[in-house]
Amino acid sequence: MACFLVPGAEAVVTTIVQKTVGKERAEKLKLGWLNTMLWGGVILLAIEHIWHGEVSPVPPFLTAMRDPSEVGIMLHEMVTNGLMMAAVVTLVWIIMVAVSAMIAKRELIISKKVRA
Repeated sequence: MACFLVPGAEAVVTTIVQKTVGKERAEKLKLGWLNTMLWGGVILLAIEHIWHGEVSPVPPFLTAMRDPSEVGIMLHEMVTNGLMMAAVVTLVWIIMVAVSAMIAKRELIISKKVRA
């Protein structure tokens, strides 16, 4: 129903952070990778929810919000599925950044040995 809103909120926050920390720092942190993964997932999930009629182009936009009895179900889905998706994407990004740093360090060591 609305699970894509949680990673969407994270994507908005990380995009703002990326714009405010400066280009050099954002590149060092690989925030572009995180934003690409988050926004891509949000867009795909939004399309899927639109396809299944769970999101409509008119207010209240989320069909679950039309019936008060479904709001609790929607919030539960956001807390469980939405948080899990955001956490998994962030964890994958952390692993990618760590692997990238190890590769860069290894290449630096190899290049120093070649020059010596």
